[in-house]
Parts: sequence; C-alpha cells; structure tokens
Amino acid sequence: MNDALLALRQITFGYRRDRAPVLNAVTFALQPGRILAIVGPNGAGKTTLLSVLLGWHHPWAGAIELAGRSLASYTRSERGRWLALVPQSEHTPFDYSVLDYVLMGRAPHLPPLAMPTAADYEIALSALEQVGMAALADQPVPQLSGGERQLMLAARAIAQQPRLLMLDEPTAHLDLHNKARLIQIMHRLRSQGVTLLMTNHEPEVVLAVADDVLLMEAGQPPVFGPLDQVFTEAALSRIYQLPIRLVEVEGRKQVLWT
Repeated sequence: MNDALLALRQITFGYRRDRAPVLNAVTFALQPGRILAIVGPNGAGKTTLLSVLLGWHHPWAGAIELAGRSLASYTRSERGRWLALVPQSEHTPFDYSVLDYVLMGRAPHLPPLAMPTAADYEIALSALEQVGMAALADQPVPQLSGGERQLMLAARAIAQQPRLLMLDEPTAHLDLHNKARLIQIMHRLRSQGVTLLMTNHEPEVVLAVADDVLLMEAGQPPVFGPLDQVFTEAALSRIYQLPIRLVEVEGRKQVLWT
C-alpha cells in the first residue's frame, strides 16, 4: 500500500453504536491514475464511504492514508486541493451564473477572502469547455436541466484541479449523449494523471471506465480488486439477488439479467 494514492485499512463506521456498522472492515489501496468503481445495492454504504473519505464522518476504527499520510492530518484547505466531489445533486439557493458556480471550485487555491484571478476564470471556463457547457457560462443555475446541473457540478470539481476526484452516481441524471460525454471526460482525466473514485449503479458505465472495483454488500466486508476479477457473474448475482450474465457484444461486455 506504500505507493497507493489512497489506502484504507479496516475502516468501520456506523451512524449509531447500538446498531450494526454501515461500513465493515473496508480495506483497499487505490493506485494513482486509476478509476475505482464502488458497486453495490442500496444501503450497502457507498455514499457513506464517500462521506468518510471527505472527512464528514470519522470512522469508528481503522486508518485512512492519502499519499502516504494520515487523512486526519490534512487541513480543510489541503483536502480541498487534493480531493473533489461531484455529488448526486446539490441545492442552489441563489441565482448564480454557471460560471460563478464553477468558480467556487477554485476556493481551496485562494487565500481567505481573496477574489478569483484572471487565471482562475480561465481554469473555470476551461472546465466548462471540457464538459461541453461553455455556451451556458452566463446562464442562471436554476434554469438548467437536471443533466446540465450534473455536468456543471463535474465542471466545478474539474476546476478544483484535485489529485483524487470522487463522483457519487455521476451518470444518474444524464441522457445517453451526456452519459457518453461524461465517460469520455473520465477517461481524459485519467490520462491527465487524475485518480477517480465513483459510486455507480449502472453496470455498463462500470464496464466502460473502471480499472478496479470495490464490491459492497450490506453487513459484509467489501471485496476489492481488478474489474475482471471482482465484477463477475457470480458476485453480481449474489449481491443483487438476481441471475446475472456478462455477455460480449461487438467486443464489449454487457450485463443481462432475468
């Protein structure tokens, strides 16, 4: 685990001590420049794991290291320069423009109370271009569709320039065209040296982008490993309690169930 960007050792966490933990002995080491898909049914703890990694909750037991250093030792601003999150959704109470919203991703790189510089604007605009939303830079956020909001959240995280980008069900609100665009964005970020970690319920997305998989099952220690070793018919059939088959269509694996 020494050369891992992110390493978890026996992480256990729950919301109440008088109940079984939501996370049970989570252990894995994510190498730099790879994409990890966290897969499992509802209630398995996928989003909870992201909240622990972001420092929103403290584990009951275990250790988390980021770049060989205890995650707990990072300041909030340091975490902001290392980690970024694309959430499933986010409430926006004010009529920010899309560009102003994406500029918020630059906050970890600015001194307290400092205004964004011309370079920060360039980075934000570049992020919007990467997600195909540059034409909507001046659009008020409340006027965006659900899919456009998701791409805007991705742009904000890209503008943050993290070493590790976390995405919580990033394709859930996207149509087929924008889903394909986000998959391309993830591949591009990986080629640029960004490490990605995402939760996902869509097998075709996992098969299209993931190098590694963390397979989570409520009440059980998760299984971690390369995609072809972990994302198997037997494992998926067990955790989803469905007969699942992996078939190859025109050189690509697809998931079927009955």
